Amino acid sequence: MRSTMKRFKVLTFGCQMNEHDSEKMSGVLTAEGMVKAGSPEDADLIIINTCSIREKAEQKFYSEVGKLRQLKADNPSLVIAVSGCIAQQEGAKILRRAPFVDLIFGNQNIKDLPGLIGSAGIDTKKAATDFADGYEHALLPAEREGAVSSFVNIMYGCDNFCSYCVVPYVRGREKSRKPEDIITEIEKLVESGCREVTLLGQNVNSYGRRLDTGCGFPELLKRLDKLAGLERIRFVTSHPRDLSDELIEAMAGLPKVCECLHLPVQSASDRMLEAMNRGYTFNDYMRKVEKLRNLMPDIALTTDIIVGFPGETDEDYEATVKALEDIRYEGIFSFKYSKRPNTKAVVMPGHLPEDVKAARLDRVIDLQNAITEENNKAMEESVVEVLVEGGDKTGGQGRLSGKSRGGKTVNFEGDLSLVGTLVKVKVTEGKKHSLSGKLVV
Repeated sequence: MRSTMKRFKVLTFGCQMNEHDSEKMSGVLTAEGMVKAGSPEDADLIIINTCSIREKAEQKFYSEVGKLRQLKADNPSLVIAVSGCIAQQEGAKILRRAPFVDLIFGNQNIKDLPGLIGSAGIDTKKAATDFADGYEHALLPAEREGAVSSFVNIMYGCDNFCSYCVVPYVRGREKSRKPEDIITEIEKLVESGCREVTLLGQNVNSYGRRLDTGCGFPELLKRLDKLAGLERIRFVTSHPRDLSDELIEAMAGLPKVCECLHLPVQSASDRMLEAMNRGYTFNDYMRKVEKLRNLMPDIALTTDIIVGFPGETDEDYEATVKALEDIRYEGIFSFKYSKRPNTKAVVMPGHLPEDVKAARLDRVIDLQNAITEENNKAMEESVVEVLVEGGDKTGGQGRLSGKSRGGKTVNFEGDLSLVGTLVKVKVTEGKKHSLSGKLVV
């Protein structure tokens, strides 16, 4: 790494996996003696960590990287790097479209970042996007954003090849980390004050499938539940096909595993689910929802919805709307179908006009917003357990913010000495996106 490079700025777009990748980049650079810059204008190195799950995210990236052109013109020694899923997907093509970029590196090349930066610059453009053998076992430092709650990768990549999804092409095939490495990492986090971990993977339910350890995901949860000092365990994302009875029972029986599950349904039409290559029917999905709610009546369920998938009829769409009304999720991530390179859905017949997809999405969002607010109001007068994360992000003086076991943001009055502790809060108001409450002493 060049000795003149002292300050870096990482700009992150995308999911929790991207956020944690950025934490690793920061950790690797900090270990090399660099420090975070307050803004891109103050940086010697700018990394844009990208998402390509939707076409809109890709468009946003090119808009953001375009804003850096003038910074490069003003400071030719500035190094601009692009990482993440768009880097993996487009590779050196980015250098042609944005020639002021110096370095492209993929998700599995973070450990090589110091060397890559050192050899990239004014006269040398670099693109390093090869999938790396053994990457899943690399123990990288991470400069984590939150001390109380942290992300921990347990696996990388995906083998599912849903017909709309680019993830297997940009993050590679499924690989699980060794359970002992995961446990050691979490033990160190707990020593530094972490009280909650969110386990990350494209499909955590299939964790351990290719390991020789005999440790699948339910067993991993059981081992983590025994760690002293760790208060809560969450995980994303769960593929419904691989949500086993053993895992549901482990969730219900392990006190540290939160009653909170993100279970992407995508559509309630069997015809669409088959076209998406999801591997389950809507009845299969509902049987698992029923078992979850039988064993954990207060479980908070969230989901993903895609509207306007190729060939989606009014009947298919209405089935999804009815599912939202019946299941009453706590929240959803909803999207218009977006063409992604290399996926099977790109060449499917029956692509819908943008205005139809937009109208369907607007209706889904409005419906879910109303359901979420109703669910939140129904919690008024109840008492919830909250892990205090810090001050109220809305800026309320003397107010704290934290998460309930169900993942709800709860704001209440209290002293900062409570950060990192579990407290009881009586909900006084259910709002559209959060709860307000009063500390129960």
